[in-house]
Amino acid sequence: MRCFRPQRSKAVDEVDKTALEEEKRQASQSQQVNRDVREGGVAEANQGSEYQLSRIMRPDDANIVGNVHGGIILKMIEEAGCIVGTRHCNTQNGDRCLAALVRVEKTEFLSPVFIGEVAHVTAEITYTSKHSLEVQVKVMAENILTGAKKLANKAALWYVPCSLQNVDKIMEVPPIKYASAEQAEEGRKRYEAQKMERLETKARTEEVVSSPPNPDDPPKEQHTVGFSQSTLIHLVGPSDCTLHNYVHGGVTMKLMDEVAGIVAARHCNTNIVTASVDAINFHRKIKKGCVVTVTGRLTFVSNKSMEIEVLVDATSLVEAEKGKYRAVSAFFTFISLDKDNKPLPVPPLKIEGEEEQRRAEEGKARYLQNKAKRLSDKERQQ
Repeated sequence: MRCFRPQRSKAVDEVDKTALEEEKRQASQSQQVNRDVREGGVAEANQGSEYQLSRIMRPDDANIVGNVHGGIILKMIEEAGCIVGTRHCNTQNGDRCLAALVRVEKTEFLSPVFIGEVAHVTAEITYTSKHSLEVQVKVMAENILTGAKKLANKAALWYVPCSLQNVDKIMEVPPIKYASAEQAEEGRKRYEAQKMERLETKARTEEVVSSPPNPDDPPKEQHTVGFSQSTLIHLVGPSDCTLHNYVHGGVTMKLMDEVAGIVAARHCNTNIVTASVDAINFHRKIKKGCVVTVTGRLTFVSNKSMEIEVLVDATSLVEAEKGKYRAVSAFFTFISLDKDNKPLPVPPLKIEGEEEQRRAEEGKARYLQNKAKRLSDKERQQ
């Protein structure tokens, strides 16, 4: 039996030929990218080294006067950083991995974000070492009714890529291409500085935090550390976790900001907002099923700001024998605002005991250091 095949038009043949050439071109490009990575090169034009996410701010993102919680912004920053870091680390061959947050550098909240504004979060990889990467993030707030835009936040985050097959296995990070040798050197200095500070901070991570006040105890005097100290207890569920079943860094930071906000509000009894966050260090992972205890306490008060130390401890419900451990630590700075969002004087902090005095002196030193740095940055910009 003879089979007859219908004749194809020249137009169809041309389409098929074009499609085949495009497939070959894409395959060749993909092979070149993989070859560059294997040879220690850089993927063409640092593909995947920048990412942006945007979201409109809703009423449940803000406090009762319409200011978006700092924790919401921190959570968005971490999400953008995790996405760009994970994408970049998975451009190489080998185990698939997920970028895990280990540190957030000092973060300034430059302008408040309000309900109805759109937050545009842009994350860019600015430095890579063998096993870690730095992500610089900017947050722009846009009023979509007027078109006005403002810089709301800047932050620098450090991630390490953890294998999906073995969370304790740290993968190597593909290098990025720097615009100049100076840019690479500046990044290396930042890497060495944060590495040293993380080691110094680790020495005090096991400090015991006093228990929260018992409702049956006599009330603490107003404006003391004990009066405003607050604790939040949270059971880590699936929605809090990454693909590794460990808590997202952004979820933890949001809880920390909430507790710090409660401490500040109790001390001032006014509207308060997050002004800045000193370096947040993630000392140990928190797994699904753990109970986290987030404690905030005042350490120092200036005329118009409050420094609040926030410590996160974790305990496993199913592995209770491992005991409680310190997972995260940071210092948050809040300011008090009037109804027109103007800074208000902050009530002085009443110090009780040598330990509180020591923490207050350390807090004052950090306050003066940060103040001097802001003035230096302002002069350099002028």
